[in-house]
Amino acid sequence: MWVRVGGGMELVPDHKRHGPADVQFQGGLRLARQAAEIGQRIADEQRDYLLGRLGHKLRSSVLALQESARHAAFGRPELLEGLFDQALEVGRRAAGLEAAAVEPKDTARGVVLGAVLNLAIPNAANHVPSDATVIGSETALVEAFTRLKDWLAGNGLRVDAEPMGAWWKIQVSVGAERKPPAVPELGEPLVRLIVDTQLDGWLDARRPDGADIYLPAHRPR
Repeated sequence: MWVRVGGGMELVPDHKRHGPADVQFQGGLRLARQAAEIGQRIADEQRDYLLGRLGHKLRSSVLALQESARHAAFGRPELLEGLFDQALEVGRRAAGLEAAAVEPKDTARGVVLGAVLNLAIPNAANHVPSDATVIGSETALVEAFTRLKDWLAGNGLRVDAEPMGAWWKIQVSVGAERKPPAVPELGEPLVRLIVDTQLDGWLDARRPDGADIYLPAHRPR
């Protein structure tokens, strides 16, 4: 059975992804209700798993910071130099956990994509049409593209966008292959969670030199 998870389709029980989803996809009423329930359960399970992994990584980072601080206070002053970097890492992991756990409070509306990119990826070569407008929470949109930038972790980012039916396809490319982050959960899994479940979009991470995000298009009346 194909079910909708966020803005994409997922095959049950194989967990193969195919998206973005056709917004009219439903089949029969009973089957549609069953597919919706399964899709929501899969989304909840994925979110819970990521929260658990991020929480574990945060606790590990906090314990490492506490241990370094204890040793520095009792005869290992050379460890003081590394405390600042460790504290930054704690903050980074805590921010990632918050991004996964907190639902945006602002409602979905038409948001100009170029304005989001100027906030989230200001140094990228922006080739997005000026009329590109998507439906979503502006807070979640900025968070998604900020996390995508951190995940790709490359110089010379380029952003392109093209309309595809009811969607905007946004291509973010980097000059080299993606570098895996020190905490893998802060890369693709976190971006996917925000895009799929908070923005009803779909993340395609198959390209080695970047990633594509499909977001619902806003059509002015």
